[in-house]
Amino acid sequence: MKTDTELQRDIMAELRWEPGIQAAEIGVGVKNGVVTLSGNVDTYSRKYAIERAAKRVAGVEAIAEEITVNLPFAYKRTDGDIAESATNVLKLNLLVPKNRVEVIVQNGMIKLSGEVDWQFEKKAAEDAVRHLIGVVGVINEITIKPRIEIANAFEVKKGIGDALKRNAMLLRNAEKIQVEVSGSKVILTGSVGSWADRDEAEYTAYCAPGVSEVENRLKVIG
Repeated sequence: MKTDTELQRDIMAELRWEPGIQAAEIGVGVKNGVVTLSGNVDTYSRKYAIERAAKRVAGVEAIAEEITVNLPFAYKRTDGDIAESATNVLKLNLLVPKNRVEVIVQNGMIKLSGEVDWQFEKKAAEDAVRHLIGVVGVINEITIKPRIEIANAFEVKKGIGDALKRNAMLLRNAEKIQVEVSGSKVILTGSVGSWADRDEAEYTAYCAPGVSEVENRLKVIG
């Protein structure tokens, strides 16, 4: 188990290792494994990259993100321009179902809504708009409504378990993850070694046909 000082050191090292991040501008506080990230960045994509970098570090039990996006004048755009760009980039993305994702922009914040069949489609929509100029944040309210239903909960449970064991990222933690299936909902319990592992396990569960929701109760134990 890492001390808070060791964890802070490792997170700062990971931030310095990430090419797109100016680590000197980011404050990192750690208390009992809970990490607080603070500071100011010039793009939302950089803010997202900082959070992802912190999640990769083993021992992080939770993250409080207090980073503010302050756009330079050259990056500022009207909500109408951002909405138009977001709509166009979604139309061009082959992973996002056509005419099923709606975009609303207010003060640079993009809100996505609508219905898709798979989690990867929901994620693809968010990934597509995150890096647009002028965006200060993304709220993803897209719902997943699979066109097929789970016919055999046991087979789905086994399939997810097998997929977790095949996953190289989860190799050391797969046996510690328990999977339950209730209707179209999957519940994950147990423990993993990092937040990145936690996210990977959730994504793996969403890959099962017919799954519309994953309740991720996995604990992060470094």
